[in-house]
Amino acid sequence: MADRNKIRVLLADDHGLVRAGLRRIVEDSGRMEVVAEAADGREALAGARQTAPDVAVIDISMPDMDGLEVIRRLNHEMPDLPILVLTMHSEQQYVVRAIEAGAMGYVTKQSAPEKLVEAICKVNAGARYLTEEAAEALAVRVARGNKGGSVLDSLSTRELQVLRRLALGHTNREIAAAYNISIKTVDTYRFRLLKKLNLRNNAELSRFAIQNKLVEP
Repeated sequence: MADRNKIRVLLADDHGLVRAGLRRIVEDSGRMEVVAEAADGREALAGARQTAPDVAVIDISMPDMDGLEVIRRLNHEMPDLPILVLTMHSEQQYVVRAIEAGAMGYVTKQSAPEKLVEAICKVNAGARYLTEEAAEALAVRVARGNKGGSVLDSLSTRELQVLRRLALGHTNREIAAAYNISIKTVDTYRFRLLKKLNLRNNAELSRFAIQNKLVEP
């Protein structure tokens, strides 16, 4: 029987051991309970629809459908659901894109456990929560504006998503299925990426993504 006095949390992360650790942190707080877990983006969407959590904690790097896409879809379907990003990525591009997609908070996995509990409570109360690293990354982007930005700033969120998928070795067909777009559209995104980044092929796209910490080597 769910305790309605506790904050009901959905946890989405593709690593089982990580989810187990997160569940322990969340439930040991005494103020919240985990009502759903997900190992990929589609499971996260299904879990949110089935359990109507108070807060969704979403990782960015997940198979099948990445966290940015999950945030976008949840924000569209459940605009009142606070979404907290919990990820290993502290890079500016991810922080900015996650907030733009509709996330209320951003916490890195390097943060202390109590930061996660604090962040969940904050976004549940309707406030934003950013770790120091995330706040700094966001401030740099705001201060820089559209002038003198990195080449990554010129990419749309969808282009960034396709870049990550290509760098991870996904086929155009797999990318099309993940984002419910046509293979021809994926080809168009790939062409735009090569042109914007002044690169020649997928191998160079992969090196670029690794160098800019968009994927792990």
